[in-house]
Amino acid sequence: MKKKFKEFIQHNRWLKAVPNALTLCNSLCGFVAIVYTLQVYENPRDEIDVFAVSAWIIIFAMVFDALDGFAARLFNAASMHGVQMDSLSDMVTFGVAPATIAAIMTHCLRAEMTYWQNLMTYIFCGIYLGCAALRLATYNVHAILEKKSSEKFSGLPSPGGAAALCSVVLFFQRPPTELAHIHPGFIMPVYAALLGLLMVSNIPYPHMGKWFFSIRRNKKRLALFVLALAILFAFRIHGVVALVNLYILSGPAIALYQLLRPHFIRRRIAVE
Repeated sequence: MKKKFKEFIQHNRWLKAVPNALTLCNSLCGFVAIVYTLQVYENPRDEIDVFAVSAWIIIFAMVFDALDGFAARLFNAASMHGVQMDSLSDMVTFGVAPATIAAIMTHCLRAEMTYWQNLMTYIFCGIYLGCAALRLATYNVHAILEKKSSEKFSGLPSPGGAAALCSVVLFFQRPPTELAHIHPGFIMPVYAALLGLLMVSNIPYPHMGKWFFSIRRNKKRLALFVLALAILFAFRIHGVVALVNLYILSGPAIALYQLLRPHFIRRRIAVE
């Protein structure tokens, strides 16, 4: 049965086009998110809702980003052409679109901004955009040279950075009463720049696509997945915000632990 399925895939050229079609859907989501964000200037009364819809579009694009790699492996259609297309699409959806949302959201929600505040907003968002481009270019180089995928990323993957920015947008759509005084215009650009720096760092981050597809074979990962679903079911949007930003913080936390671990081991040995 498996042999017939493989033969069917090899002789069906339409199936080979499925991964690239999913990648194009990813880039179209990024384009729609950018265009929809610009609608805020025509409808200033519901500006935070406009940004929230754009954030959901980017999050939805992550489904296509996960499925194109899965389809490429399933249909044996992986190629360097697909790798390049994937990075170009990610640049639009997870690079340009989140930076656009962060810049326009800051500009619209802060009533009065000085020239220098405007300049710093665009610089911080530009840092995110530039780092996303460097991150994706580095990923392409590694894909060409290593020719094999890894369980971990070196640096924050661009979908993770986009998810973090989108989570901030969703959080401020309906913030808890005790945090309602915090203004998103002060947070978005700075957070965008920090996420950009994490993208070009050497801090390891798990490959979430492979992590999800491996939960059936790993009881610990299955337990974590069930816990994450419980958090999402109980807290919904705030659960999404918490889980995404825990993922962002997990990289620096693990890197710091690995850096300090030899020191604690030597100290324990000396005490013993």
